Amino acid sequence: MSTYAYLGPVGTFTEAALKKITKGSDTRVPYANVTAALDAVRKGEATYALVPIENSVEGVVARTLDELATGDPLVIAGEVTLPVSFALMVRPGNKEIKRIATHPHAESQCRSFVAKNYPHAELIPTASTAAAAEAISRGEFDAAIASSAAAEHFGLEVIAENIGDNNGAVTRFVLVQKPGVKTTSTGDDRTSLAVFIDIDHAGALLEILSVFAKYEVNLTFIQSRPTGRELGHYHFIIDVEGHIDDQGVGQSIKDLEEICDDIRFLGSYPREAR
Repeated sequence: MSTYAYLGPVGTFTEAALKKITKGSDTRVPYANVTAALDAVRKGEATYALVPIENSVEGVVARTLDELATGDPLVIAGEVTLPVSFALMVRPGNKEIKRIATHPHAESQCRSFVAKNYPHAELIPTASTAAAAEAISRGEFDAAIASSAAAEHFGLEVIAENIGDNNGAVTRFVLVQKPGVKTTSTGDDRTSLAVFIDIDHAGALLEILSVFAKYEVNLTFIQSRPTGRELGHYHFIIDVEGHIDDQGVGQSIKDLEEICDDIRFLGSYPREAR
């Protein structure tokens, strides 16, 4: 039995993803935002936290990347992917829609629908899609874009389903825990790193990529993020195929330590079976 923190409230896509990997004896605790869910692990309130990290349409979840790279250290223990489908919902009987609440990532994936059907509606950002549905149930706004599960949980009426611009949208979530738990290679793993360059200079990214190419390590994800020190300073979040115990991955990290200001190991963990 373990306690899992997740981006809440009840009815989020994160909760749906979490149900794929938890058992009936496990405890699932919703938190208002990504930072709060991760802090629950840092404080010992939960063993794990599940948070979104990227979407196939909208791209990265910046808060998750920044928390992992610069917040108090945590490591990724696993990953979960989930197809996402959005619905427009209202309180039963409501006909007038002037204010639509949803998470910014959901809004960006439903722009064509909203522009065509509610061109004059005000879009209200919320911490999650389920938080938008919860707000609608309290009568705060006119409509919400969220999952059908959220509509059912909060007693809302779905007036349009599958409203996303891309029907094949998939979100990837990461399961996060405190550092110190040793993992073993499964033969199909992913390793995540936060790489901080020493001084921003021409060819800095090429130097990093050349190290992985030297040891024939395949990159599956790379994203630059500001360090917060000053304008123009960035670090890179990098995912590669393989486990830190694999020779190529381990040697790449050692070589990077010679040319980078700092490297934060974010975990080696099994890739979800496709």
